[in-house]
Amino acid sequence: MRDLLRTPAWLLGIVGVVVSAMLQGAALATGALAVVQPLVMLELPFALFIASIVFRRPMTRAGWLPIAGMGAGLCLALFAAAPTGGTLQASASRWTTVTTCCLVVIAVLCGIAVRLPRGPGRAGCMGMTAAVAYSLTAALMKFSTAVLGLRGISAFFTAWQTYAFAVLGICALFLLENALQSGPLVASQPALTLGDALVSLTLGATLYEERLRGGWWLVLQVAGLVLVARGVVRLSRQPLEAVP
Repeated sequence: MRDLLRTPAWLLGIVGVVVSAMLQGAALATGALAVVQPLVMLELPFALFIASIVFRRPMTRAGWLPIAGMGAGLCLALFAAAPTGGTLQASASRWTTVTTCCLVVIAVLCGIAVRLPRGPGRAGCMGMTAAVAYSLTAALMKFSTAVLGLRGISAFFTAWQTYAFAVLGICALFLLENALQSGPLVASQPALTLGDALVSLTLGATLYEERLRGGWWLVLQVAGLVLVARGVVRLSRQPLEAVP
């Protein structure tokens, strides 16, 4: 930690994480979980675009095509899903059930991952673990930030969700670091990106009663997710300059 604190790039990155969390909280306070979290998929293309500038290695056509595919797929999926509704009146029993299920899934996936050798399998498993943790963190954050806007700062600090998302957010970051160190990015990033979106859609429906369009719209939703998945896999294979 002492070495990291002396590294300007790491400190700047932590500032970026804090600002990102604040903006995410503001978005979740006013928008549906099923809309906000899928948009986080765009983190990967933005990260590669910024890296291409920092490392002075411009994105090639092979990089821009999957970015365009991700954008088109995300737009198609969200248009077809058209999330509506939503309420903050989730019962205590529902919170208990959902939180317990997510924590059990995280524990099981971690248990599986640590038994696997370093490589794609372990990286994918840890990526999915981080995805579940980030999705639950976002669900908790949505409640806390909405309470802050509706009832004020005192209600924010008396809600158990506030402390839960702070602790779980740190754990999610730790799981993400392990996912990135467990194997290739092409294994961990798709699991993280798609897992976060799909789990968030599920939590939005179960906790906040957000509704998605069904019927033949499901075909377009799946088509959009396929485009996103293809784009994520191709982007994860894009080489970056090694940092000395």
